[in-house]
Amino acid sequence: MPSILSDHRDSVLRLTLNRPNVRNAFDEEVIAALMAAATAAAADPDIRAVVLAGAGSVFCAGADLGWMAKAIAYTERENLNDAEDLARMLERIDTLPMPLIGRIQGAALGGGVGLAAVCDIVVAADDAVFALSEVKLGILPAVIAPYVIRKIGVSAARELFLTGARFNAARAQAIGLVHEIVPAAELDDAVERRIRDVRTSGPRAVAVAKALIRDVAAVKPEDVVSLTTSTIASQRVSAEGQEGMRAFLEKRKPGWSG
Repeated sequence: MPSILSDHRDSVLRLTLNRPNVRNAFDEEVIAALMAAATAAAADPDIRAVVLAGAGSVFCAGADLGWMAKAIAYTERENLNDAEDLARMLERIDTLPMPLIGRIQGAALGGGVGLAAVCDIVVAADDAVFALSEVKLGILPAVIAPYVIRKIGVSAARELFLTGARFNAARAQAIGLVHEIVPAAELDDAVERRIRDVRTSGPRAVAVAKALIRDVAAVKPEDVVSLTTSTIASQRVSAEGQEGMRAFLEKRKPGWSG
């Protein structure tokens, strides 16, 4: 079963995370598939919009448990390579020349928030929940940090990065991660409205506008890749990172808890 479903019709590319049995958690295969899909989309002048969605009841629960289990045994160099693959994938999606519309249902956790953050327009179900829960595992939302901070701002990041607290769709909208909230049954209609909106804009104007926003913004994610990837790699191999990830996989509290 493919980890990503791709459907290109009527100048719209729909990419769907297709691992509902693990709540669309991502691993090396998902990262590679998203990278390939975004690379092909960027070179296709027929695509006017891209929709990023998740199959089943959850958009994306973050990192896959099996992928995390392998990371525990990785060296710092292997963790760095792993993080750099994720960073390249996020950068490729973020720089798509056409609008990227995120369709969020159920939950977006950890890296799922990172995927939402690289979307230009995010439509979420009113019962969706979000969290940047990496610190609960003794690791960090490092690679996604430039995109998330750019979306939600430093103040919200200081709270949510440090507590790992869950927050609802209304809070996500208030801090800029989500742009529209609708009942879950109306998600598809809301996405279609957004597609109609972007079809009325000039394709070249949209591409240039997206590039302009990145140029005007204070920090481009690619400018801090070495910092973000080395930070998560070193934390993953630290005693705290190892304990946190093992505790999560073993379904117990980490040593520092409580």
